Amino acid sequence: MEKIYAFEVGSPATGSTCSSMIYGLADATISRLKITDHTEENAESTLLITADTVVVYDGTIREKPSSKEEARQFIKGYSGGHVSVVGSVIVSNLTTGGRKGGWGKAEVYFHDIPDEVIDSLVEEEIMLNVAGDLMLEHPLTLPFVDTVVGTAGSVMGLPKALRENLIQEAL
Repeated sequence: MEKIYAFEVGSPATGSTCSSMIYGLADATISRLKITDHTEENAESTLLITADTVVVYDGTIREKPSSKEEARQFIKGYSGGHVSVVGSVIVSNLTTGGRKGGWGKAEVYFHDIPDEVIDSLVEEEIMLNVAGDLMLEHPLTLPFVDTVVGTAGSVMGLPKALRENLIQEAL
């Protein structure tokens, strides 16, 4: 049987560390929805899914770059190297008040990335909107990806298997 979910997507205005940020985001969203009574029996479950991703490079957490220069430094650092991508997911059952959370990790190894490709990526500015300035699926980035250890979903921020497991646990 195919699983069908209706959902809305939102994104926070600012970044922070992965797990603490999504717990805070879940709490703030539930508060804004003014959900205080979780005792509805036989009600259809309503789930709130919050997620965030950070990139870890050389032991340092990297979120969205704050400038083009920082974006350039991020990508230049990845050239010929590797990063870890850590994504946390929280599924809150708004009907029961229950909450399940977890995290997934992937590693991305890069070939050398030419300076002209780095310049083109930085000029597009789209990379300023993603954790660690890393967009695996971007057509300029993809040819320089050597190996991905883990799933592409983990790199892009919402690991499918983790999300599905947490949804089932929260129901």
